[in-house]
Amino acid sequence: MAPPASAPAGAAPLRSAPGGAGRPTNPFLSQDPALKARRLARALISDMVVYHPGKRQEGLRDGNLKELFEEEIKKSWEEYAEQVGREVAESTAYFREALNEILAGGRQIF
Repeated sequence: MAPPASAPAGAAPLRSAPGGAGRPTNPFLSQDPALKARRLARALISDMVVYHPGKRQEGLRDGNLKELFEEEIKKSWEEYAEQVGREVAESTAYFREALNEILAGGRQIF
């Protein structure tokens, strides 16, 4: 019987789940509130881009992205604030950063 293969050089070791259950910890299930808030903001804004690609292109072209996406942004903000808590939502720039990076394509519009 062959010995178990070792991890490739430079690969990060898998962390075990709390309690030593032996299962690797999924970094996407992190309990870090800042990480969760940032990921949620990015997911909500990414959804806007996926569901409204033409509208986004039009807004970028015509310079009226804020106006075109006003309702979607408002709904996503409410969802974001509800899930991460209003205090976290209002005290961090994650949502605005996601708007600028993802919806505005790196432009500082929001």
